[in-house]
Amino acid sequence: MELNVDNIYKQLSTVIDPETGLDLVSMGLFYKVEIKDNQIYIKMTLTSPGCPLIEVLDDMIRSSLEVFEEVSSGKGINIDLTFDPPWTPDMMSEEAKAELGID
Repeated sequence: MELNVDNIYKQLSTVIDPETGLDLVSMGLFYKVEIKDNQIYIKMTLTSPGCPLIEVLDDMIRSSLEVFEEVSSGKGINIDLTFDPPWTPDMMSEEAKAELGID
């Protein structure tokens, strides 16, 4: 698979939040994705600072991106976790909101 931002987002959309059953992209958890020198840089958040699933989600994200030969083994994946701005349900896609019954 070609390493580009669109394909990265396609792969990230395969990562499903175990608590909601929704993919992390639809939940609006990714603020920025960049590629520099065959390295993937991701700025993301979680639904709450105390989320106990951070390690699980980190592993799932890295595994989903291993399809890119340039960043195999997770060595070329840099995840910056931030809570600024804090996540709100408004960041979710309309489809994800509908799935959870949020207006």
